[in-house]
Amino acid sequence: MVRSVRWAAAVAAALLVAGCGSGSSGGGEDEGKTRSEGPSSSSTASAALPSSLTSQKLGWGRCTGTSDSAAPGGEWQCATLWVPLDWSKPDAKTTRLALIRAKASGGPGKRIGSLLFNFGGPGGSGVSMMPYYATTASALRERYDLVSWDPRGVGASEGIRCRSDKDLRSAESVDATPDTPAEESAYFQDAAAFGKGCETAAGELIGHVSTTDTARDMDLMRQVLGDTRMHYFGISYGTELGGVYAHLFPKKVGRLILDAVVDPTADSVGHAKNQARGFQRALDDYLKSTGQDSEQGSQKIVDLLKKIDTEPLPTSSGRKLTQTLAVTGIVLPLYSQDSWPTLTGALRAAEDGDGSALLSLADQYNERDSSGHYGTTAHSQRVISCLDDKQRPTPAQTKKLLPDFERISPVFGDFLGWDTAGWCHDWPVAGEYDTPQVSAPGAAPVLLVGNTGDPATPYEGARRMADELGKGVGVELTWKGEGHGAYGSGSDCVDSTVNAYLLDGTVPKDGKVCS
Repeated sequence: MVRSVRWAAAVAAALLVAGCGSGSSGGGEDEGKTRSEGPSSSSTASAALPSSLTSQKLGWGRCTGTSDSAAPGGEWQCATLWVPLDWSKPDAKTTRLALIRAKASGGPGKRIGSLLFNFGGPGGSGVSMMPYYATTASALRERYDLVSWDPRGVGASEGIRCRSDKDLRSAESVDATPDTPAEESAYFQDAAAFGKGCETAAGELIGHVSTTDTARDMDLMRQVLGDTRMHYFGISYGTELGGVYAHLFPKKVGRLILDAVVDPTADSVGHAKNQARGFQRALDDYLKSTGQDSEQGSQKIVDLLKKIDTEPLPTSSGRKLTQTLAVTGIVLPLYSQDSWPTLTGALRAAEDGDGSALLSLADQYNERDSSGHYGTTAHSQRVISCLDDKQRPTPAQTKKLLPDFERISPVFGDFLGWDTAGWCHDWPVAGEYDTPQVSAPGAAPVLLVGNTGDPATPYEGARRMADELGKGVGVELTWKGEGHGAYGSGSDCVDSTVNAYLLDGTVPKDGKVCS
């Protein structure tokens, strides 16, 4: 499997179900490389930056590689921003960030500033995703320039590819829930090989792609874009990034909306348990919607997966549907309630001995096209998260955790449990923290949107983020819905509340509920 079994907390996955591809987009003209004094604390971060860095002029120009259908009329512009490779060594090397924008459409006097978007992952390309998301955010464009970027190590920002397509295709046979010593050995050998491939591909960049690095990049971006405050829309992992930004730069917080909120109190094991809980909850809701008992329906899927583990299913492509690919295929439609009928058809076909539909869903999630070429989101995701995550359970520790994971989710627990050891196994650099620092005393109110049926970032994370941001800062909005993320998902209540906050500065009452 391409990205082990850690399922990306990204809105991109839901969009893939709807048929939107993720291409790569190049930047505009490169500006000269500049350097800065890397901030060492939130109180000195902005003041320490020299004019040679903050006075960069972005060479906005025609985007290369962006779909014409996604960017009609040439309204999308791309540019390159240079940032220090190592914020602690600002006089050393720099690295480039690819940016994309569509200018505000509301006319003179209505523009508030730039609104930065991060769509999650980590590892998702904002340059590729922003044009697709613009229709959802059309009301916001009246008063904001819509801006996104590829974070360091992602896509057009010196994106990292850890393995060849040939090696990735070979790795499909690795069992992500090993049942024998031989399968366990193969699983961890594959994990270690992936890490070595990332180290070779990334070079020194592998130690400088953390969430903290990207948050510092964001503040430089804010200044170069000419904004006195940071206006930001973070989705999924983008909520963690937004929380880290608020912690580092509380006085620069403008209007921050965090949708599909990551639990900042969870370490890597806690995050995996949260995802097991969230995906099982979403699966239960799906099963109930089809008239099935959730416990019996889950057991039926468990039995199917065990059968596939013993004898992979044939598909129309000639490839085999393995157990790991089958689970990935089940996961993807849970990101959006609109895709539940697709899951029904795929499960029925698998029960009849045809794995083609589940394999197609797994390929969408793994960014594998019909020619066998893979995208790089999984590579960037792993490099970023393994630099962030300090906790590295050993295989022996993970085996002790497996019963807890299986109790949480009979369908997904085993996969996510093994992943806690395999994801960053024998990784070449140490992780930075157990949990991110997101407390932001003195910051302006930050609006957090939690969805009760969210599979990838369970609903409880919004309240925990609000508590960690601090009293008077975190404001929670609840949507009683399904799928990953709430804004633009069909709730007029959610959309109008978010729009009022971003466009007019109207902060809702903490705890507001949209049904």
